[in-house]
Amino acid sequence: MISVSGKKWVEKKISKNSIEKIKQDFNFSEIVSKLIISRNFDYNEIYSIENPPIIRNEFKNDKDFINASLLLEKSINEKELICIFGDYDVDGSAATSLLAKFFDYIKHPYFFYIPDREREGYGPSNSVFKKLILKKPKLIIMVDCGSTANQSIAYLNDKQIKSIIIDHHEINKPFPKSNVLINPKKNINDLSKEYYCATTLTYFFLEILIKKIKSSFDLSNYLIYVLLALVCDVMPLRKINRYIGLNIIQDFKIKDNIVFKTLYELCNKKNNLTIEDLGFFIGPIINSGGRISDSRIAVDLLISENLNFVKTKSSELIKLNNIRKEIEKKILNEINFEKLEKENKDVIIYYNSTIKEGLIGIIASRLKDYFNKPSIVITSSQNILKGSARSTINYDIGKVMNELLNNKVIEKGGGHNMAAGFSMKKNKLKNLINFILQDFELKNKNFSLNNTYDAEISLSAINKDFINEINKLGPFGNGNPIPTFLIKNLKIIKVKTINNKHINIIFKPKVGKSIKSICFNSINTQLGKYLLTYKKNLHVIAQIQENYWNNNKVLQLNIKDLLIELN
Repeated sequence: MISVSGKKWVEKKISKNSIEKIKQDFNFSEIVSKLIISRNFDYNEIYSIENPPIIRNEFKNDKDFINASLLLEKSINEKELICIFGDYDVDGSAATSLLAKFFDYIKHPYFFYIPDREREGYGPSNSVFKKLILKKPKLIIMVDCGSTANQSIAYLNDKQIKSIIIDHHEINKPFPKSNVLINPKKNINDLSKEYYCATTLTYFFLEILIKKIKSSFDLSNYLIYVLLALVCDVMPLRKINRYIGLNIIQDFKIKDNIVFKTLYELCNKKNNLTIEDLGFFIGPIINSGGRISDSRIAVDLLISENLNFVKTKSSELIKLNNIRKEIEKKILNEINFEKLEKENKDVIIYYNSTIKEGLIGIIASRLKDYFNKPSIVITSSQNILKGSARSTINYDIGKVMNELLNNKVIEKGGGHNMAAGFSMKKNKLKNLINFILQDFELKNKNFSLNNTYDAEISLSAINKDFINEINKLGPFGNGNPIPTFLIKNLKIIKVKTINNKHINIIFKPKVGKSIKSICFNSINTQLGKYLLTYKKNLHVIAQIQENYWNNNKVLQLNIKDLLIELN
């Protein structure tokens, strides 16, 4: 059998003895036990499947968090003006909003600043700080940025302005000499360092401070912002992040959050909140301001309690997101996917000087999904090159950025294991391409990136009981993907395209009921061509998802690939 997408699919091999032990020890079904083993759940994660845990603050005794809370408490007591400096993505916006919500509640003077992506770039800079200090802040809190801002922090120190950095991006010594630097990646022995985004760190920092000063601010109302950020920042949905998801998704009521309620109403959505909604509906809308307009709109929206204002800003962001979709579609149509496929490089590196800077990240994400390879998209911006990268599990792109910095291939850069951004001189582009391709080959000499499915099942096995069993391991996301199955001997009995982008299919087995299916972003792909034209029996690689239709849950297949038998 061959994959029409050119991928090699193998079933995950799990010891039967291991599965039997999990079944006996925890009384789980065969499929749940197999999924637990394949994902390497530890005891606490297994226990949490039937017993959702309380979210505990793992930083309550951390010296950086304690010192930061002491510094902010002193600033509050002395009524000092505070500046919140955030990044322009969802994580930066959400972390900024948490701090802003708290300062609004205690009526403390503050202002926030989100840099313009194109004019000012990522993170702190001396030129931006020169503008900000004209407002005379006594303390600047940087969220989702600052870990490599040594020069900018030195500038603040010269001006006798205090600073706190709350960040999760890769960091190198010497660390910036801020008053307090919160970044789990300072400690190379911290095995959980990959689980925290900036909003999570900000949440736990505020929790410590609120308890210390005995404030009545109910921070838990905004735990949804933490979940939104970690989903949009592609943090692993494991351990503490999965526990946050378990606590939020099941009980969250859209009507209780003015922003989410308004977005749902304006887009005529009726379903309960899902992880997919955070990643593919709310996240892109929140992000759209920073991608093609003003980064501050998202924070303005997230901190507001004024219904009319929220409706206005929500409508503005929805409109921007629709514009973003059209621009993205045009860019993707201009990319020669066939040429990139024939080049067969280990890492996709695509340069186009005309792509708007705010869209290079999402284009990199689309290329990564299409080729299942780390992908980097580069554009030209103000006489330099700007790049954005999205990676796969076998290539830590955040660490690569540090190596590129150390080798002076790029001027600025940062990120985490799955996503990164950078700027560089135009004459270094070939150096970057050569470095990345050689580095990937060196680090993956003994790594075989097979695509795996969890089990082979029949179409008749798919029912509500089966999906309820699978969902015990949810919520699903990075590090805890939706289970993938092989379903053999299906035939396409109906097919249609949606928005010239997606394909709707109805599959029928030899015996039994048919099932509705969808294949996203598949027009003009090999997979799409087969779905539209193939008439014989085939085998489907798919995930099972619950789709909401007329307020009812309907099971459907999300098609990932097709396998056909050669005669």
